[in-house]
Amino acid sequence: MRKKLVVGNWKMHGSRSANAALLSALREAGPWSADVAVCVPFPYLAETALALTGLAVALGAQDVSSHSNGAYTGEVSAAMLADLGCRYVIVGHSERRTHHRESDQLVADKAKAALAHGVTPVVCVGETLAEHQAGESEAVVKRQLAAVVHTLAHCIGEIVVAYEPVWAIGTGLTATPAQAQAIHAVLRLQLKAATQKAGLMRILYGGSVKPDNAVELFAQADIDGGLIGGAALKAADFAAICRAAH
Repeated sequence: MRKKLVVGNWKMHGSRSANAALLSALREAGPWSADVAVCVPFPYLAETALALTGLAVALGAQDVSSHSNGAYTGEVSAAMLADLGCRYVIVGHSERRTHHRESDQLVADKAKAALAHGVTPVVCVGETLAEHQAGESEAVVKRQLAAVVHTLAHCIGEIVVAYEPVWAIGTGLTATPAQAQAIHAVLRLQLKAATQKAGLMRILYGGSVKPDNAVELFAQADIDGGLIGGAALKAADFAAICRAAH
């Protein structure tokens, strides 16, 4: 039995006061049976780490450099994330792929860098609306995951995968549970061809997950939790989603 995982992605939101209020409310709302993490903006990592003391919520970052160190102004290395206590890092989010033109190979290299320092990458895959309407969903996510499988080789079993249909992120649209499960099943089969650990790996769904659809989504056979965006900024909503993951 795979334990559910719920990861909150704060994106580029937050302030010291807002973060403190959110984390205080989550402290009052927990604990949950699922594993829970929050991926926060870089400037707030150290402060959030302190605020999470004694709380069953893991710390995560939203991106990482593929380089270990050096003259890469503005980049943050996996070693730095590990030094701050990060357990997870999101790589390949559709917003990074779109706005920063990150390639499948760069995403794979970032996942490899994270694993090298003991940080678990949450590797995002997902198709655009045009690709979805063209019937290319499976081909796109398989291509994106294939780069990571090839790069990580026998270490592929150590990652978390997140399926996030781009057309359902921040739009209010959500893949139906059946649609989401179908893609998750495709990804599970691809992982099974690469590692004996595939049955233990967690595949999350991300894309306008809310308290009113979380229970049905998380009940699907291959959906092991969620990567939560907007709802992660509202303590009551995020707590309700965490409770739905059991």
